[in-house]
Amino acid sequence: MIEHPIIAAVALVLVLEGIMPFLAPQQWKQMLQQISQMSDKKLRIMGAVMMIVGAVLFKMIQS
Repeated sequence: MIEHPIIAAVALVLVLEGIMPFLAPQQWKQMLQQISQMSDKKLRIMGAVMMIVGAVLFKMIQS
């Protein structure tokens, strides 16, 4: 059993990240092409929002 919560969280991220290419590989490729054409600024904003949402969810789970 995984006892360290960070390892468990990374494992869960890998499972969730693998769902899209497994279920819909063609749409996943299209999405990656669209993302690769986004500006760096938009990608940074998207990444920041994802990190903030993740940190808030993590804090809620830990409380």
